[in-house]
Formats: sequence, structure tokens, C-alpha cells
Amino acid sequence: MLGVPGMAPLLAVSLLARTAITAAGMALTLYVVLGLHLGYAAAGAVPASLTAGLALGGPLLGRLIDRRGLRTALLATVVTQAGFWLALPALRYPVLLGAAFVAGLLMVPAQAVTRQAIAALSTGGQRRPAFALESVQGELSYLVGPAAVILAAATLSPATMAWGIGGAIVVGGAALAALDPPLRSPDEAPAGTAPRPPRREWLGAGMIAVLVLAFGIALLLGGIDLAIVATLRQAGQVSWASLVVAVCGLASVTGGLCYGMLNRPLPTWLLLGLLGVATVLAGLAPSWPWLCLAVVGTGLLTAPTLSTVADAVSRLAPAGVRGEATGLQASAMSAGVALGAPVVGWTIDASAPAAGFAAAGLAGLLAALAGHLLSRRARRPRHRDIHPEIAAPRPEPCQAKL
Repeated sequence: MLGVPGMAPLLAVSLLARTAITAAGMALTLYVVLGLHLGYAAAGAVPASLTAGLALGGPLLGRLIDRRGLRTALLATVVTQAGFWLALPALRYPVLLGAAFVAGLLMVPAQAVTRQAIAALSTGGQRRPAFALESVQGELSYLVGPAAVILAAATLSPATMAWGIGGAIVVGGAALAALDPPLRSPDEAPAGTAPRPPRREWLGAGMIAVLVLAFGIALLLGGIDLAIVATLRQAGQVSWASLVVAVCGLASVTGGLCYGMLNRPLPTWLLLGLLGVATVLAGLAPSWPWLCLAVVGTGLLTAPTLSTVADAVSRLAPAGVRGEATGLQASAMSAGVALGAPVVGWTIDASAPAAGFAAAGLAGLLAALAGHLLSRRARRPRHRDIHPEIAAPRPEPCQAKL
């Protein structure tokens, strides 16, 4: 896939931007604690405000890309990010809360742009391995970003650390604008000229099923880290939490690479259901060696499940609304991540750490069931528009007609 023209530079630039964006929440948390000397509740509210902005801004930025093109959207977001991070040390806490929301609303859409560009650069048979590679890239950004922020916070001042993250976001967005990857395949109309079908024509049961699955995956993943920490804290082994999280991330990278080499895709609802079961079983681990082993199953299924969702959105969305559809996917996942930790945390407080894994896994199972039922309820004339990775497998896989 890296030999496809334009793919390697796209993934390289996107990795820089996505790693910095992934680290933004941790950078803001540490800045409030170390720089403003406020409590953890106040610190957690700032990245929560950023996440709320991300959830609302995804479809808006996607619609802007569909109408005005990529560089216009990137210019608006890069300028906003530069202003926010430069002004950060001068902002009082109440202003910082509002500014973080605006920064999330106009965050550089690196993830959405990467997925649209992959859909444009790859042909039908290449899309599944290409999106598997994109999901591996996402896992690498989660492994590197927060860890780099924690290391920087230990050696640099809070303001310098925050400026470094903001600078990386700005550089990543500017590099994407300079690269200007194609968002439409050669046989599709350029952005701004493609017809925009009404939402009722493309936001049907099939697309809603994909969004439900995306929400369920994000909710599950958003609560796993907290369940890991709670389990190890109960066992008196909380210092091993970073190792367990790293093992899970490396297993996800491995799973994404292996899935990209398979000859036939698997349905997203099945992958998510298996991911939910593996997560529930991880709650049985009594100590860190067993937990390391248990999260391997969760990790191996994470990147494949994420890649099938991204692939399905790219196939179900017509070219004229692909940016908006990709933004809706990003919003669904942001909402899931934002709810994952509170739901799992409440469950742990009310019961035990193992119940946190159970809550996350059951949420994934429920989303898998709902997504499967929604895809089956799609009207018969639209069955050919349901990507085989969402619908149940058939003897002859249907072709998506955008």
C-alpha cells in the first residue's frame, strides 16, 4: 500500500498531525494541573470541552470541505489552532474552558482528511488493506502522543510543553495543506462541484448502522484504560498499568497489519461483538501478567474493527457528501470516547474493577447487535449500498454504488 502514489507522504504527514492532536487532551490536563495549579476535576473539564467541540465540529468541517475544498478548511483550522495555543498562557481558567471548545470545534481534521484521501487514492480491492494501515497509524498515534506529553511535562515548563503540542498541530495541518491530497477519485467530480444528494438518500439505515457501530467501538475503547488502572490498583500493581496499555496497543497494531493481509473481509458487527466478548473476559485477570495476556485479544480486534468502519463510511457516502459523512463518523467516535470513561468509572464505583471491563464489553456487544439489526432493516432496494463489512456475509458480496 505504501507503493501506491501519494499514500506514503499522506500517512507520514497525517501521523504527525494525528499524534499531536491525540496528545492535546493530555497536554491541556497537565497544563491546568502544573501551570494553573488547579485540581484534577478542573483539569479534566478542559479536555472534555475540547472533546465536545470535536464532536460537534466534525460534520461542520466535513461539510466545509465538501463545499469549499480542503485548503480552505485547513487554513481556517490552522489559524485557529495557532491562536489558541499561542494565547494559552494568558487565558484565565473560565476563558480557557470556552477557548478549548472553540479549538475542538475547529481542530485540524487530520483523521477525516486521511480517510477521504485513502478512499480517493485506493481502488476497491485496495481499500480494506489501506484502511487497515490507517487504523494502525491511529494506534501508533495513541501510543506515542500522550507518552511524549508526559515526558515533556517532566522536563519542560507547562507553557513550553503546551506550545510544543500546539506547534506540532499547526505544522501537521500546514503540511497537509501543502500536500493537498486528492479527496476524490479520478472518476468523481472535484470538491465543491459534486452534487449534494439530500440527507435522506444517504443517511439511511445502512449509514446509521455504521455510526452506531463507530459509537460502540469508541465507548468500549474509551473505558478500557480506566478499567485497567482500577484492576491493577486493587491488586496493588498500578505501576504496571503503562505496560498493560502498551501491550494492548502493540497487539492492535499487529491485528491491523494481519487483517489487512486477509483475502476476505469480516462483518463489522461480528468484529465488534468479538471485541466485546474479549473485553468482558479481560475482567477475569487477577494480576498484571494475566492482564497483559488478556488484553492481547482485545488489542488484536481493535484496529480491524476500526478499519472496517472507516471503509464502510467511504463506500456508503456519495462523493458530494463524503466529507460530512466522515465528520459524522468522527463525531460518533468522539461522543463514544467522551462517554466511555464516565460509564465505566460509575460501574467500577458501584461494583468492582472487573465490572468496568464488563460494562465496556457489553456496550460493544449492544452496539454490534443494534448495528446488525439496523443494517438488516435497510430497505431491499438499498441492500446493494450496504457494504459487505456491515451487512451479514453473502455468497456474492454486493458492490457499493456511490
